[in-house]
Amino acid sequence: MSIAHLLEDFTLQAGGGKLHLLDEDALEEQRLAAFEQGYSAGWEDAVQAQEQSRGQVSAELAKSLEDMSFTYHEAVTRMTLSLEPMFQSLVQVVLPQTLDQGFAVRLVEQLVEMAREQIGQPMQIFVPTGRTDEVEALLPQDLSAPTRVIEDPSLEPAQARLQVGTSQREVDCSGLLASVAGAFDAYVFEAKEAVSHE
Repeated sequence: MSIAHLLEDFTLQAGGGKLHLLDEDALEEQRLAAFEQGYSAGWEDAVQAQEQSRGQVSAELAKSLEDMSFTYHEAVTRMTLSLEPMFQSLVQVVLPQTLDQGFAVRLVEQLVEMAREQIGQPMQIFVPTGRTDEVEALLPQDLSAPTRVIEDPSLEPAQARLQVGTSQREVDCSGLLASVAGAFDAYVFEAKEAVSHE
C-alpha cells in the first residue's frame, strides 16, 4: 500500500498555472531588492532607536540638573540656618563689644579731621555718661585749640556729638549696629521662608 495519498501533491495541474523560472540576472535583482529593503528597514529602526535614546538621555540630564540645582539651593539655605546662632552672637555680642572698644578712637579721629578744616576753633566732644575719662585719655596733647569733653545724659552708650567752631557731627554706632542686625534678620527670615516652601 502506498502512502501517496497522505502527502501533498505539488505537481502542476494542466492549465492551473505556469511554472516561472528566473534566470540568474532576475534572481540577482530580486536578491538586491530584498537586501536593500531589509537594509532600509534596519536603518530606519536604528535611527528611531537613536532618537528615542537621545530623548531619554536629554530628559534624564534635565532631571539631574534640576535635582542638582534644588540640592544646591537647599544646601545653601540649610547652611544659612545652621549659621544663625553664630550670626546672632556676632550681632549681639562681638560687634557691640568691638564698636564699644573703638568708640573713643573713632571720636578722636573724627575730631582731628574736623579740626583740620577749622584750625584754631574751640572743640567740644559730647559723650554719654561715664565715657569722659576714656575719651580724654586718647586726645592728642598737641591739639591747636582747647578741647573739652562734656557728658550728655541724653546720648545713648554708642552715640556722641562733636563740635569744632560752628561745625557739628553726630557719631552713632548704635544705628550702624541696628542696621547690621536688621540686614541679618531679613536674610535669616528669607532663608526660613525658602525652607518652609520646600
